[in-house]
Amino acid sequence: MKTAFITGANKGIGFETARQLAQLGYFVYIGSRDPSKGSEAAEKLKAAGCTNVDCIKIDVTDSHSIQSAVKKLERKIPCLDVLINNAGIAGTQPQNISACKTKLLREVFETNFFGAVQTTQQFIGLLKKAAAPRIVNVSSQLGSLTVQSSSQNPNYRVYDAYSCSKTALNAFTVLLAKEFQGTHFKINSVAPGYTATDLNQFRGTQTPAQAAQVIVKYATSDNDRPTGGYFKKEGELAW
Repeated sequence: MKTAFITGANKGIGFETARQLAQLGYFVYIGSRDPSKGSEAAEKLKAAGCTNVDCIKIDVTDSHSIQSAVKKLERKIPCLDVLINNAGIAGTQPQNISACKTKLLREVFETNFFGAVQTTQQFIGLLKKAAAPRIVNVSSQLGSLTVQSSSQNPNYRVYDAYSCSKTALNAFTVLLAKEFQGTHFKINSVAPGYTATDLNQFRGTQTPAQAAQVIVKYATSDNDRPTGGYFKKEGELAW
């Protein structure tokens, strides 16, 4: 049975991604900063018939917490097939870049960028042991410099810190994919779309279940699929 670890999977898009992967036959580890919420999410999935799930405490902003999560996984599985860096925060608004406090920028980057980087670095050993490892970095269309430079949407301006963090995450995706070029790794950024979650006070226009589909698509991609790309459900996104 293939295995997957998803950060921030106790709710929202991460939770629905866990459900869909479990339904596909993966054993899914729900990463949650709050272990009680992680356990609650796992029990909810088990009650719905997805018994192939478990929860592991992880705070992606704490290197010791990440190391602990890796050690727990190493005692349970010989390798990890899929890592999904889903944990993220929006940060307080507005975030107009000309006035955004550096403290806020650091807080957002700590989870959305540095959290994904250090989680990947700590999990890479388990991933290398898999036959066809996959890494999906959950980004956003707001991370696209093309979108930001061409869009007239005034609502984007309140998410400048968040947008910057996702642009940085995309750069990490490209560099990591280049590093593992020629191997069986497939590493991509995915933009799930504007989804109704607590990240945006549930103002999104699609459900978490709909958003999770594109993440699952690239988490389960075959060896013919691209690596080092940036995708939404309709297809490739411009950086």
